[in-house]
Amino acid sequence: MSTTPQMPQSGFQNDQLEACNREDVGIEAQEKPLSSTGTMVDEPQSNPNVVDWDGPNDPEHPLNWSKAQKNLHLAIVSLFTLAANLAATMFAPGAAELADEFNITNSTVTAMTVSLYVLGFALGPLLLAPLSELYGRLIVYYFCNLVYIAFTFGCAFSTNVAMFLVFRIIAGCAASGPMSIGGGTVADLFVQEERGKAMALFTVGPLLGPVVGPIIGGFVSENVGWRWTFRILLILSGIIAIVTFALMKETNYTVILQKKALRMRKQTGNEKLVAKLSRDETPGQMLARAIVRPLKLLIFSPIVLLVSLYTGILFGLIFLLFTTFPSVFQDVYGFNPGVAGLAYLGLGIGMSLGLLMFSVLSDKLLGRKKGNEHAAPRPEDRLLLMKWLGPITPLGLFIYGWTAENGVHWIVPIIGTFIVGFGSLFVVIPGQIYLVDSFGAEAAASALAANMLIRSPFGAFLDLTAEPLYSTLGLGWGNSVLGFICLAFTPVPWIFYTYGERLRTHFQVDL
Repeated sequence: MSTTPQMPQSGFQNDQLEACNREDVGIEAQEKPLSSTGTMVDEPQSNPNVVDWDGPNDPEHPLNWSKAQKNLHLAIVSLFTLAANLAATMFAPGAAELADEFNITNSTVTAMTVSLYVLGFALGPLLLAPLSELYGRLIVYYFCNLVYIAFTFGCAFSTNVAMFLVFRIIAGCAASGPMSIGGGTVADLFVQEERGKAMALFTVGPLLGPVVGPIIGGFVSENVGWRWTFRILLILSGIIAIVTFALMKETNYTVILQKKALRMRKQTGNEKLVAKLSRDETPGQMLARAIVRPLKLLIFSPIVLLVSLYTGILFGLIFLLFTTFPSVFQDVYGFNPGVAGLAYLGLGIGMSLGLLMFSVLSDKLLGRKKGNEHAAPRPEDRLLLMKWLGPITPLGLFIYGWTAENGVHWIVPIIGTFIVGFGSLFVVIPGQIYLVDSFGAEAAASALAANMLIRSPFGAFLDLTAEPLYSTLGLGWGNSVLGFICLAFTPVPWIFYTYGERLRTHFQVDL
């Protein structure tokens, strides 16, 4: 058997990787296979029964796929995450119409028609991310596509609010799959120096989807009714499912090698052949271990916990803003429901400009600290833009809140939301890429699942505080409180940029 392909080293478990003299992107996946006794067996060079890659240029290895094939997989996953996040808020302008149709008088229940879907983003990864590490990413994408289509269909044709809410949260769980395991797919396909642009495209959906959704949904609901928002999503998700089934391949290293070992066992009759990255565990043991991985990362890794809290607050803040934009711009500025949707453009343009800037600069800045272009890249180098541009988010909140409070021309609060969108992008995307680079290809899905476990409840429930917050404090002080909370987290990237490598070494999590 041949040696493992030479790939850039991740920041996680550095001591182990250096001891093995490898430069792989994986972490746990790159460890030696376990024997039946649970101890480490020999490397493939000394154990002919261990199936490994056929050299560093093995065409089966996802890192060696053609650029077109890599970009195709990235585009499909990114499109799925965009559709999933469009669904989070595209329905929001039609929530009042649904409430009238189903005779809902409780404002909390009305808000839950939107927020329960986002809550599904937190629940789904707890099972879907582990399943992707056990059975592969591809089968999870297939499963999520089918479940999402089925329950989006259910939402479109619901006959009462209970049916709608149940279908909505299950659809959210299914939609969370690509968002939690997509980062793993990116890590499978791209070396560290290429991940910045790839993750920028992947995170277009979670950031811009909720912003564009209400703009589309406002006009759809106003002209053809709230049910058509789900019918449009159903058509889009059907197209994505067809493309996924037709064009996507497995990228999980462990599963690819397991399939290779299975082929070789059939060809040679040698039943002792085992994939290099396999563990001597039952599927139940592997699933149980994988399920607790996101929780262990949250509990034992300060990097995962604090980055997830910071990105979670920004994610929840964005949801709070675009769920309150219609009422703010209709009540203060007299916009009609269709035009009120255009208030989201400030947030959207800010994020789009930030995304363009990030995709250009992120990979270029990697490893170029202190003027040394040849320095080995550190995951912490991803935090450079987050350090300097994340802190402008509170400024945007102060401008938005106080100008709207005093009825200043509508363009000024929209400029404030532009700043919020621009600044928040430089928190959410670098935070996610930092986790992917820190924990490598095999644990990226678990790290992002941990991130979503914290982030999604903020998105689901922070907007429920908007009405009491604004009614008690007003738009000025209400948004200032949110700004001060964001300000309190601005030291996080500064701390990790300086001490992150030390913390990763000191708080290594046994996954």
